[in-house]
Amino acid sequence: MKLLFDLFPVIVFFAAYKLAGIYTATTVAIVATFAQIGWLWWRGRRIEPALWLSLGVVVVFGGATLALHDEAFIKWKPTVLYVLFAAGLLIAQGLYRRNPMRALMGSQVKLPEPIWSRLNLAWAAFFALLAVLNLAVAWNFSTDAWVNFKLFGVTGLMLGFVFLQALYISRHGEVVEQPGQDAS
Repeated sequence: MKLLFDLFPVIVFFAAYKLAGIYTATTVAIVATFAQIGWLWWRGRRIEPALWLSLGVVVVFGGATLALHDEAFIKWKPTVLYVLFAAGLLIAQGLYRRNPMRALMGSQVKLPEPIWSRLNLAWAAFFALLAVLNLAVAWNFSTDAWVNFKLFGVTGLMLGFVFLQALYISRHGEVVEQPGQDAS
């Protein structure tokens, strides 16, 4: 369910694009991202910084797309977001000696420090790769192909990367037992 919730703006963007075009899809993506935050706020849930960042980027680049009637801005949005994610991971580890991957997953798995560092760097590299791929598809293929890549290509790459990460973690880590969890 979390995956579907996270993909909600992309899915509705895709559907709106197929039904009504890029400008309607851009409007729908902005509204869907606001709706995500509203839903979390209404349910009393924590709104992750990445979602706030995503909202800011989609409002700025989606707004520019709508105001200037130029689809190039919305095509830049994923690249900007991926670059910001990669930079955030690298800056957190390099300057602040903090590891966002350990912060996200440390309560579920125990890993040696060098493995946490490699995972953080791997995610940064993965986001940088997605940024480059987004630009390559956006500028070398049709808008239709880019929209398909945005939903199916990025989601497939993300699932594949998470699977490889899980394999890597399974070789180096141990699951942390949660309170109330059966040890069998």
